[in-house]
Amino acid sequence: MDGAWTALALSLKVAGWATLINLFLGVGVAYLLARRRWWGRELLDAALTLPMVMPPTVLGYYLLVLLGSQGPLGAWLMQTFGIRLIFTWQAAVIAATVVSFPLVFKAARAAFEMVDADQQDSARTLGLGNAAVFFRVSLPLAWHGILAGLLLAFARALGEFGATLMVAGSIAGKTQTLSIAVYEAVQAGQDYQADLLVALTSITCMAVLLSSSRLMRSSLPQRGQQR
Repeated sequence: MDGAWTALALSLKVAGWATLINLFLGVGVAYLLARRRWWGRELLDAALTLPMVMPPTVLGYYLLVLLGSQGPLGAWLMQTFGIRLIFTWQAAVIAATVVSFPLVFKAARAAFEMVDADQQDSARTLGLGNAAVFFRVSLPLAWHGILAGLLLAFARALGEFGATLMVAGSIAGKTQTLSIAVYEAVQAGQDYQADLLVALTSITCMAVLLSSSRLMRSSLPQRGQQR
């Protein structure tokens, strides 16, 4: 029983950090791609969306090559700061961030593209800089879609399995998230433990999805007014 709550706490921790990172990365990149047109924009969009369709184990392999002790980033971190990421909860955060990034990025880009460009231009004519336009005009008008994307990304990060298992492993109490704990319980024939873990995961994800659905519905009148 204690192991189930520990796995839940770790999963919430990993998903929370991954969502927070994607709040800055996903929203920032989405805004740049939504408002700036340049050669290769759609190619970059496709590359950033790739984790949505690529098998998680393949993503995990790429991360393992990158973050491993012989990888370019992993070796540099070890030699420079003495940091070893593989088989840590931080590696699980990185895996969850990469896998859930497209959900934030696509939702945020769509939300920013729905913002009337005339409103942004009007704000600039009143003397607002680009940063002020973003925080006072674009972000308030797009926040419903962004928040919905963040909630979906949180749910996706909460259930991440393949990439996490590749780079973080299954260390009870340290890197064993809910989805990995379910797999281990089934393999060990612990049906009661597996049922409990599955129930916790299902309830949490359902609550997040219902919240996301409500946010998406509440944003519809706002879009209609913009037209």
